[in-house]
Amino acid sequence: MTQVQDDRRCFACGPENPHGLQMAFEYGEGTARCVVTPKRHLSGWSAVMHGGIVATLLDEAMAHAAISLGLRAVTARIEVRFRKATPMDGLLVVEGKVRNRRGRVLELTSELRDQSGAVFAQAHGRFVTEP
Repeated sequence: MTQVQDDRRCFACGPENPHGLQMAFEYGEGTARCVVTPKRHLSGWSAVMHGGIVATLLDEAMAHAAISLGLRAVTARIEVRFRKATPMDGLLVVEGKVRNRRGRVLELTSELRDQSGAVFAQAHGRFVTEP
């Protein structure tokens, strides 16, 4: 297995990746939260965020929820439920939560919403921690 290392160039959260999302998280106990400002180059259809970017936001929030517990984990499985199109105007909030841990396997959830609480997408994932 490849060693998981942070080179600060992650597409989602790497501060040294000029083409990435540069997500910055606030942490709780088993939670991670990030406010996202959509950028035009992340759109799919006009004024709608690309679904792959939505999935990336949800995946990264779950990974950072694991980090909030001092764990490095990689995605083993993710299921995304798109509730409605994610608009490109206004701030978005993505939050991840650790729901359960069994050995090296974590079960997590995440949600993408606007600041008023309208939900655009949700995810459930299983992540595996380093041995």
